[in-house]
Amino acid sequence: MKLFYLFLINISLLLSSQAAAVNSPPKQEIREPEAATGLTEQQLVRSKQAMVAAAHPLAVAAGQRILAKGGSAIDAAIATQLMLGLVEPQSSGIGGGAFILHWHKAGQRLTSFDGRETAPSAADGNLFSNNGKPLDWREAYVGGKSVGVPGVLQALAQAHQQYGMLPWPALFDDAITTAEQGFTVTPRMAKHLAMGWNEGVKTLAPAKDYFYPAGQALTAGEKITNPAYAGILRAIAKDGVSAFYQGKNAEDLVAAVQTAATNPGSLSLDDLRDYRAVEREVLCQPYRQYQVCGMAPPSSGGIAVLQILGILSAFELDQLQPGSVQAVHLLSQAARLAFADRERFLADADYSPVPVAGLLDPAYLARRAKLIDPSRNLAGVSAGIPAGAEALADAEAIEFANTSHLSVVDQYGNAVSMTTSIENVFGSGLMVNGYLLNNQLTDFSLRAEVNGKLVANRVEGGKRPRSSMAPMMVFDQDNKLKLLNGSPGGSRIINYVAQNLVAVLDWQLNLKQAINLPRFTHRNDYLALEAGTPLATLAPVLEKMGYQVKVQDLNSGIHAIEIKADGLEGVADPRREGTAAGF
Repeated sequence: MKLFYLFLINISLLLSSQAAAVNSPPKQEIREPEAATGLTEQQLVRSKQAMVAAAHPLAVAAGQRILAKGGSAIDAAIATQLMLGLVEPQSSGIGGGAFILHWHKAGQRLTSFDGRETAPSAADGNLFSNNGKPLDWREAYVGGKSVGVPGVLQALAQAHQQYGMLPWPALFDDAITTAEQGFTVTPRMAKHLAMGWNEGVKTLAPAKDYFYPAGQALTAGEKITNPAYAGILRAIAKDGVSAFYQGKNAEDLVAAVQTAATNPGSLSLDDLRDYRAVEREVLCQPYRQYQVCGMAPPSSGGIAVLQILGILSAFELDQLQPGSVQAVHLLSQAARLAFADRERFLADADYSPVPVAGLLDPAYLARRAKLIDPSRNLAGVSAGIPAGAEALADAEAIEFANTSHLSVVDQYGNAVSMTTSIENVFGSGLMVNGYLLNNQLTDFSLRAEVNGKLVANRVEGGKRPRSSMAPMMVFDQDNKLKLLNGSPGGSRIINYVAQNLVAVLDWQLNLKQAINLPRFTHRNDYLALEAGTPLATLAPVLEKMGYQVKVQDLNSGIHAIEIKADGLEGVADPRREGTAAGF
């Protein structure tokens, strides 16, 4: 399909459409902590054997060097993540969690590793309550109370044990060297610090001393080192992840949480020692002639993306232009339906039964698709009644947009699609041994019960909070891997990833064309159109169709790789600072 922004507007639709009421905005209005740093032209990178796409050139280079040494996809993913935790600390790191999809070509096996954080064993539904009332989100995320047990290292170690090819210590070299010798602060990190959005990182030592030396935010172009981070990486390289979850680092981490100047938490040494990553079956669903696969709960991202695609199966999207009113409308309506189900049913299935089969049942999705009016926004969208559903209340949770995604394909045909996060920009603001701790527990509902009904995504000891992270893989009719993608973006991840899949699979765009498309999102709240793009001009038309429209920055960070007959193609999202490279 030829790529250009052509907006064909049905005149009769404009004359006859009636404005429909839209859902009220969330109870707590969230100012999203996303620094827009403009667009950076990205090239479609081609390689013959292997490729890494991630959010920072140094992280991509670290992963690529591992691949060049004969390392596997998971080897490269580990090196990439360790570097991201150093040079993009606002988004992810060893103090956070991750979801990993792994494809082993020789064994024809697709699996996933759940490295999502867990709530401390002492936590309960009152974690974010004060005298029976939920804390304001501005109070909830800073300090120790929001910190979950970090899981990314356990997940990576478990995956490496099965699929690694290089020795564990060899994967740490680049990150250790860079931490000791220094790296340059990027414009994105500097802008986040200048914005001063995270009160914790501005006020809590040692983070404030590292990011705001002498009380001034680091600036773009400054060279900084992180010897404390190098030290903990050396220990983990030598002794394995036990050096993180036990011993001195564990003691330091627990002390930071329990004695935090703001919101001290209850995370304990036992919580750290007992943490386990979980290998889970992957959820796959047919879409057109493909199989699209994603994470199971506690990710809501996999199910929501698959629901959106399942609903869209009822429509001939290939007949629509990218960026047309009708394309925006159909994708937005499908997203509204998926988000309504997400708020009601999605949670950690080990604690709260999730009707996965019912939510992905093609007959159920066909019924949901029939609710869509082709000419107007639905007046109100509620959760459906999938098979196996229990009577539950909708969640009230906060998900910030600072996350990172990396995609890797190695020379053996193995692949990793990994989304990783410390949640808010600079997480909880607590820093231990050179890395930031997450505030992932604010992804739980701030209320455990609404109108006498329990919320599935309520806080419980040991439970994993619901996530929107959506690392995905797509396979063709011959079960050959075709595409891997994912994105940061908080709950907007679901919109970003689904739209990217539609762009490649329905509109047959190459990855650069697909990632360059203007963004729009609908989370069953309002329709957001990306500022500074042709989509912004559609606002009046869409408002006549009944949408509440906001024009704003939408900072996706898709990093994707497509497997073609003659090699690999990869690209990084121009809205962030990443790149793709291979050989």
